[in-house]
Amino acid sequence: MKLYIVPTPIGNLEDITLRAINVLKSVDVVLAEDTRTSGNLLKHLGISKPMHSYHIHNEHQTVSRVVERILKGESMALVSDAGTPAVSDPGFLLVRECIKQGIAVECLPGPTAFVPALVNSGLPSDRFTFEGFLPHKKGRQTRLQSLANEERTMIFYESPHRLVKALQQFSDCFGAERQACVSRELSKIYEENIRGSLQEVIAFYSDKTVKGEIVITVAGKPYEKKGRDDDE
Repeated sequence: MKLYIVPTPIGNLEDITLRAINVLKSVDVVLAEDTRTSGNLLKHLGISKPMHSYHIHNEHQTVSRVVERILKGESMALVSDAGTPAVSDPGFLLVRECIKQGIAVECLPGPTAFVPALVNSGLPSDRFTFEGFLPHKKGRQTRLQSLANEERTMIFYESPHRLVKALQQFSDCFGAERQACVSRELSKIYEENIRGSLQEVIAFYSDKTVKGEIVITVAGKPYEKKGRDDDE
């Protein structure tokens, strides 16, 4: 009995690993964020397995039933629509409960959007903070204000229709000259990485209709060297 966390391609289907394919072939059940999306992937891989829906809207109600089935001897693979489950996707609650119940959890390495976005940005990648999706309304400004003095590179996920608004909020909070990169449709045919100051990136997208998955990478606050008086 075991729970496997299986990353799936964020766009290019060739990014699936041999190990991920073998795990999907071996488990009893595949837990899918969207059974239609995962069904297409399994079909592409020539794999036929029972699938059960496991997504943000039923996660709390589903965890106990899934854990109970694993405890009875079933092995399951958790997949999201794209990328690594539990990273801005459902999965954390299930992993935590499995660990609590003594169930082995094995997370495979594999695709995730923020790593290639960070590297593609050209911004410092030795230290960074992954913020994922910011709150849509309540708490959004508070979160941004808490990052105003962040010196590490910051990584955000955002929906296409909120892109320009989010960039403007970043500009208001961090300054229009702060360097940034918008990565769109990573690993796909029309992959796009637009780099520049927040002001420049806003200008680029201000009159465009944007589609696809979005990752925004923003430089941290420039490090200010302390003078002798500050040290004292």
